Amino acid sequence: MVGHVATVETRVAATRDDVWRVLTAPGSRPEIMFGAETVTDWQVGSPIAWRGEWEGTPFEDHGEVLEVEPGRRLVVTHYSPMSGQPDVPESYHTLTWTLEDDGADACVVRLEQDNNASAEEAEHSAANWSSMLDGLRTVAERERRRGTAG
Repeated sequence: MVGHVATVETRVAATRDDVWRVLTAPGSRPEIMFGAETVTDWQVGSPIAWRGEWEGTPFEDHGEVLEVEPGRRLVVTHYSPMSGQPDVPESYHTLTWTLEDDGADACVVRLEQDNNASAEEAEHSAANWSSMLDGLRTVAERERRRGTAG
């Protein structure tokens, strides 16, 4: 990983498989990724896009799927035009999700984002990703209780 790395994690009262299904499910959920719809086929080398609206402004972030280890690890690149940076490789971040068991029906989800220019930028990114993980936890736990994860 390059640059300053933003790292956040949360414990989810759901299995890794439950969380994975929520993380990779098609469509959009208001609680996850700022309500954006995730569009990809989850194949290594495939494009990924997050389409949504933020404070009344449509956005489409994009990147590429780099690694997929179902139920355990997901790595993608991420670029947001809202960053104000040019759409060049140096402006992309690598997002790495890891899921680890934490008891019979729980897991810990960790998300790392590299390529932050400063510690302050990494801290800002961590706050944004913490919100995303809170949403992921909310949805996974709700669907686990309902028996509908995924």
